Amino acid sequence: MIHRRGLLALPAALAAAPVLAQGGFPDRPLRYIVPFPPGGLTDIMARLVAERLAAHWDRPVVVENRAGGNAMIGAEAVARAAPDGHTLLAMTMTHTVNVALFPNAPYDLLRDLAAVSVIGSLPLVVCVGAESPARDLAGLAAMARTQRVSAASSGNGTPPHLGLELFRRAAAAGEGLLHVPYRGGAPAVTDLVAGHVQMVVGNLPEVLAQIRAGRLRALAVTAERRHGLIPEVPTTAEAGMPALVIGNWTGMMVPAATPAPVRGAIAGAVQAALRDQGLRARAEDGGFELLGWDEQRSARFMQDEVRRWAALVTEAGIRPD
Repeated sequence: MIHRRGLLALPAALAAAPVLAQGGFPDRPLRYIVPFPPGGLTDIMARLVAERLAAHWDRPVVVENRAGGNAMIGAEAVARAAPDGHTLLAMTMTHTVNVALFPNAPYDLLRDLAAVSVIGSLPLVVCVGAESPARDLAGLAAMARTQRVSAASSGNGTPPHLGLELFRRAAAAGEGLLHVPYRGGAPAVTDLVAGHVQMVVGNLPEVLAQIRAGRLRALAVTAERRHGLIPEVPTTAEAGMPALVIGNWTGMMVPAATPAPVRGAIAGAVQAALRDQGLRARAEDGGFELLGWDEQRSARFMQDEVRRWAALVTEAGIRPD
C-alpha cells in the first residue's frame, strides 16, 4: 500500500547545482538499467529521472534497456555490478513479486541489492466495457458471484493479475472470476474494448485513453485517494472494497555493497531530481504520483511488498507464464 506524502525538502541551490559526493562520486558516466523494453511505464519514469540526475551531477546517465526473464536479467546485471554507485536499477513492484514466483532466481533481491528510493507510483483502475451491465463495483462483484466473468491481465503475476486476485477475494467471487492472461497490458485492454473479455484491473496509463473515449467504463481506482486525471472515478474504498488497494510503483536500487555515503548521495540526487517542475509536470501528466522516499522508508516498503505478494502468490497458486 502506498501512502501519499510530500517529497523531502532540499535547498534550492542543492537541487540546481552539480553535486559530487565525498570521494568525487560520480567520477564517470553512470548506467541506469531498465529491465523492460523502451517505451513502457518504468522506462518513461527512468528517463525523466536520468535526465535530471545527469544535470545534477554534470555526468552522463545512460539508460540501458535490458529486458527479459520477467525483469530479472536487468536486475541480476545490477546485483553483479561493481558496488561503486555507477550502476543503477530501475526496479518495480514486479521484482518484489518475483521473490515468490521465482524462488531459484540468480540473485536475492533484499540481500544483493539495496534500496535507494521509491520514486513514484501509479494506481490501477477496475474497468469494464462500455456495454457492460455492471454500472459500479458492487454490480461487477454481484455478476462475478452469479456468473462466469472473464478477467484479462497482462500476464501471470503482474500487478493487474494481482489486482484481479484482490478483487476475487473482496468480491467473494471464487471460481466465478476466470483469469485470462495476455502478454502485455495493451492486448488485454484491446480485447476488453472488443468485448472478448469482461473486465480488467489495468494500469492507469494503459486504460486512460479508452476511458476518456467512452470505450471503457472505469468503476474504481485502486488507491487511497482519487486520481487527478480521472477525479470522477471513486476509490475502491468509496466503492465498498477497502481491501482492493494496489499500486504499480517504481524505485531505484544499487548493489548492496555500495558504500553508505554513495547511496546517500544518489538518494539525495533523486530527491532533487523529483523537485524539478518540468519533471513533475511530465510525470504527473503520465499518471505518476511522485514520492521520493528516503532509503530507510523505501527499504521497509520493499520488504513489506515482498511479504504481501508472497502471501497472495502462495494462496492463489500463481505460477509464472
